[in-house]
Amino acid sequence: MNEDLKLKDWLNENRARGTRFLQRLVQEKSTRGNESSAQAIIIEKCRKLGLALDIWEIGDEELLKHPAYCSDRKDYSGNPNVVAVLKGKGDGKSIILNGHIDVVPEGDINDWTDDPFSGHIQEGKMYGRGTTDMKGGTAALLLALEAIIASNIKLKGDVIFQSVIEEESGGAGTLAAVLRGYQADGAIIPEPTNMKVFPKQQGSMWFRVSVKGKSAHGGTRYEGINAIEKSMLVIEGLQQLERVRNARIDDPLYENIPIPVPVNIGKIKSGDWPSSVPDIAIIEGRIGVAPHERMEDVEKELEAAIDEVCVKDGWLSENIPSIEWFGGRWQPGNLESDHPLITTVGKAFERVTNKEAIIEASPWGTDGGILSNVGHTPVVVIGPGVTASAHDANEYIFLDDVFEAAEVIALSIVSWCGIVEE
Repeated sequence: MNEDLKLKDWLNENRARGTRFLQRLVQEKSTRGNESSAQAIIIEKCRKLGLALDIWEIGDEELLKHPAYCSDRKDYSGNPNVVAVLKGKGDGKSIILNGHIDVVPEGDINDWTDDPFSGHIQEGKMYGRGTTDMKGGTAALLLALEAIIASNIKLKGDVIFQSVIEEESGGAGTLAAVLRGYQADGAIIPEPTNMKVFPKQQGSMWFRVSVKGKSAHGGTRYEGINAIEKSMLVIEGLQQLERVRNARIDDPLYENIPIPVPVNIGKIKSGDWPSSVPDIAIIEGRIGVAPHERMEDVEKELEAAIDEVCVKDGWLSENIPSIEWFGGRWQPGNLESDHPLITTVGKAFERVTNKEAIIEASPWGTDGGILSNVGHTPVVVIGPGVTASAHDANEYIFLDDVFEAAEVIALSIVSWCGIVEE
């Protein structure tokens, strides 16, 4: 029996067990600062597979002082990174399988049909926070590894499985793994791409703009300067910046993405009394960074756009808004279209599905930018689930997609790392 059939048969025979494993992961509420219980399940699985484990708490000085580090988290204790290695026999290419264990908060509990961490299964779907983003993908990685081990397929190259924390807040966990020395000839991140192949990932940064006004009584508002009204001019300038930046992008991989690098206004805070003219308005948002761009250049472009708004307004020209870059920063990733890793994953997808792989650019950030830019490891993002379900109430994943992804990933690993002929 060839390797393809061995892997397919094992995955089919172990669907119930694999589903229970994913359900256990989903039932652990691994929001930020609470990752340990889900990591314990990962550690247990890796030990059963006989993998060499490396478990450590991140947050040392090398990480905190690295230029790519960004986080407002002060304490990582009790919530470790986990790396597990399947050692190859030599003379093969190595691969990193990177998944994040942290999930975003569940939001308004009233918007959920079931408990957000139930792992409820209905009509072929599993529901719960993190099913799509990205415990379904992480389960697929481990199922792929287990299928290879159980099928007694001996690999030439090393397989480095990573379950990291902090992806949703900027990637400190993956950065810590890179700084610990984990690099490879290639990497797969199974974020929810609906099994499309993403060789390029958008980066992003958070910004804060503080717009000054002048307070006054609402009855004589003409004696003041309304900071909310002035902030609207700044927002209009940011919207124009978005149009200009996206008009420049002609990459065919963004053909089906309406706004390749959005500027999103996510939060506004202003005023403390309806009968008072507000004297400060604070805008917080996110700007996308194209795969080919440098983050510092995008910073300068946004700052210049706000300067242009100020030039046209008498008050703002005398009271220039302050700009702060804070919080999350996701580095862009950019893998050349003819890279062998794309070919390997694409062929594996075709063998499993009998369909040609769809190659696009990612509309959101991943830890791939850190792996490629800091770790010098080529990255392809491909995984089960659809983006529209991620971060939403009643998040779900089709279980068929998890096992299809596991088969594609297993074949990719075997092709990439090479088999020891016995």
